[in-house]
Amino acid sequence: MLGMVVAPVDPVAAQGGAAGGLPDAILPPTMPWTGASEGLIVAADDPWITPAEAAGFRTTPRYAEVRAWLERLAAASPLITVKGFGRTTEGREMIYVRASKGGAAKPVVLVQGGIHAGEIDGKDAGLMLLRDIALRGKDDLLDKVDLVFVPVYNIDGHEQRSTYNYPHIRGPAEKGRDANARDIDLNRDYAKLDAPESRAMIGLIRSLDPILYIDCHVSEGFDMQYDVTFTYAGWGRYARHRATAAWLEGRFGPAVSRALTAAGHVPTIYPSPIDVRQPDKGIRYSPEGPRYSTGYGDFIAMPTVLVENHMLKPYRRRVLGTYVLIEAALKIAATDAARIIAAKEADRASRPAELLTRWKPAPTPIGWVDGFKGVAFDTTISPASGRAEQRWLGRPVTFRMPIIGQTPTETVRLPTAWWVPPSQTEVIERLRLHGIAFDTIAAPRTQVVDRVRLIDPQVQQPKEGRYPITARFAHERAAEVMPAGSVRVPADQPLGLLAASLLEPESQDSFLAWGFFPEMLAPAPDTDAYILAALGEHVLATDATVKAAFEAKLREEPSFAADPDARLAWLYARAGPGHPYPLRYPITREID
Repeated sequence: MLGMVVAPVDPVAAQGGAAGGLPDAILPPTMPWTGASEGLIVAADDPWITPAEAAGFRTTPRYAEVRAWLERLAAASPLITVKGFGRTTEGREMIYVRASKGGAAKPVVLVQGGIHAGEIDGKDAGLMLLRDIALRGKDDLLDKVDLVFVPVYNIDGHEQRSTYNYPHIRGPAEKGRDANARDIDLNRDYAKLDAPESRAMIGLIRSLDPILYIDCHVSEGFDMQYDVTFTYAGWGRYARHRATAAWLEGRFGPAVSRALTAAGHVPTIYPSPIDVRQPDKGIRYSPEGPRYSTGYGDFIAMPTVLVENHMLKPYRRRVLGTYVLIEAALKIAATDAARIIAAKEADRASRPAELLTRWKPAPTPIGWVDGFKGVAFDTTISPASGRAEQRWLGRPVTFRMPIIGQTPTETVRLPTAWWVPPSQTEVIERLRLHGIAFDTIAAPRTQVVDRVRLIDPQVQQPKEGRYPITARFAHERAAEVMPAGSVRVPADQPLGLLAASLLEPESQDSFLAWGFFPEMLAPAPDTDAYILAALGEHVLATDATVKAAFEAKLREEPSFAADPDARLAWLYARAGPGHPYPLRYPITREID
């Protein structure tokens, strides 16, 4: 079934077409496929053929060609408008297309392509669907909802095309990059909002407040028979907001699965692999943070779908499957608009008391997929890697797949509010961009708060334009004077859970975790050792808590114990209120 026998290299193992200009043998063989969705492709002489259709799906158009085609469609149909909503890092205008019959305001379904610009199926599927809505009789899709379509989110990455971008994806011939011009992955930036593209998208989301948000991707991982897969935050089971998750699982998933199956596709919930080399080890269910589109949607109670087409399926098949999924999504959103709005309202009225911040794989499977549709493989020793590598055989197999869930290991209880000093303008700006409610005090106020100090912080390797920080944390109650201009962020608000994920230091997507406060890691000002030693002795003699922590650190860290300067610096940083920055988290927590 899932064999691991060593096999010789087969020079004709790959069939089914070139992989984006690379030799055919780079990718595994494909299995034959035909489906009813092939009827969506127009004739070669059709005046409204899309660029991808005209190229036989071998290539995908550049951004300028996409925009020109859409503007021509808008000129031909009153249902279509093209508008700008921001600028990329390199200054290109970001556009969306609105398909609407006008009249009274309708709920919006927001669909985006190309946040990872080499995973571009959504763009070409959207062009085909917009044509058919505008000119080919599918305008009834707009009777109860509007479609807002962002053809390319990561435009700068889209234009940095190469045959060698995304070599694991079967077509089109040249693909864009995953990250933007600053090498920031926009699907890791929904929370921290470092990129102008992310800020523009959050602004669009806030202005539309869609009843459904669809983010189109292409997968990595092992070979399988499924071609169109999709998922939601935490696969629903671990979603933070339950009403919207229940709609996605109970209504959206079955509706689009039926439509895809009827069109000849093989859909499933996205199987996130535990081990690509051994697929039958299982697939992962896990909570998500707001750095991702799906996690962000969950935190703000906006039903959000991640589409993950299977990378080894031909581009033509993937685009057609995406078309079918988006069309089915519009239909179920129209049917269930009132139900979705009620679910959103219920979730936004909820006030979770805790935030899950850490978890680990559950010791036993939480479920099984019987008859998982896999693909057989052998292994062969690769002269390139020097080890056994998989060789997928293009032969269907089925097996029982375990589902690996998660066990919570850390939660934090939310405070009444968070206090942000006026000096933290970067944080305050992002709270405003997210639409998180806060009040600014005009005069100083004394407040009892929970203060947080970092213990043994570690700076991680650079990631997404930041130096992430990990640490342990010590909490203490204290009365502090909040200066005028300080910002109070109440937890009792519709976006309270999002605020918690950004401001709670333990959160994996907090501003602290992303390294927003490097000043915390700077040492206290230097002074002469004999003064520091005398001051340290005084602190040890008068502060039992510091003394106990100091002695524990000496026992547990021999390198610290052997470093006189580190010992003195540690004591100096705890000598009194004169040094508020070293290892002190600047945001405090108002507690009852």
